[in-house]
Amino acid sequence: MTQRVDLATVMDRLAVDEVVSGYAAAVDDGDWAAYRALFAPAGRADYRSAGGVEGPAGEVADWLAETMRLFPVRQHLIVNRLVRLADDAGAPGDTAEVRADFLNPMRLAGPQDDPGVSAPNFVAAGRYTFTLARTPDGWRLTGVTVHEKWRHIGV
Repeated sequence: MTQRVDLATVMDRLAVDEVVSGYAAAVDDGDWAAYRALFAPAGRADYRSAGGVEGPAGEVADWLAETMRLFPVRQHLIVNRLVRLADDAGAPGDTAEVRADFLNPMRLAGPQDDPGVSAPNFVAAGRYTFTLARTPDGWRLTGVTVHEKWRHIGV
């Protein structure tokens, strides 16, 4: 590989990683406009393994906006990222796949009339598969699939 190809690969990896981090921040912050902007026009998301829906990113964002009201405090930890960039005859291609583990602690909404009562915690964990494509606007998600492996509800 030439230094130019090596640099392009590093830049692509950083850009792909930024999209994955942006995904976590958008969901945790409830920024559904930012969530939608991370996807290519035909992008889809699949949350069925976690009891959710599958469909176009915009529709899934609407579902998430409603569902996440149950969890006013949430934090995605996306770790062990395995980034695979497509290879185009020795040069970086225009697609990528990221497999990454997640740990997602959240706090369930508590009783509205008694703020002194502690609401239970909800933790889910598993693996994401992100697929991405290079677009004129940069790297964008073409798909997100949640593979939930376990969950726990406790105080």
